Amino acid sequence: MVVGVTVLIVDDHPTFRRFARRLLEQAGFAVVGEADDCASGIAAARALHPEAVLLDILLPDGSGLDVAATLAERYQATAVVLTSSRSADDLGVALHEAPARGFIPKERFSSEAFAALVGEA
Repeated sequence: MVVGVTVLIVDDHPTFRRFARRLLEQAGFAVVGEADDCASGIAAARALHPEAVLLDILLPDGSGLDVAATLAERYQATAVVLTSSRSADDLGVALHEAPARGFIPKERFSSEAFAALVGEA
């Protein structure tokens, strides 16, 4: 269990955000915010300084991969975990080159999988 690690969830699907929040909070993570697109995700990271970000790759105003690069450049201490409804194979080499701790497909998302990638952030 990773108690108190602050998390920002960036995903355009409210149902998935609620699901992820519930699982992460039950596991002891402190979800400090949510965002539904690239621009609001970057703004929330700037305002909230989360230790970890759960970041959807496919967002309405751009790519979560670009957001991950921005977060890595500006907030090196932030652990980014990517997620998508698509498989890693569908996302290609860019997924493996992204500055992130790892990738969890949405259908396999769990607090344990997230904690394994984030560690102590």
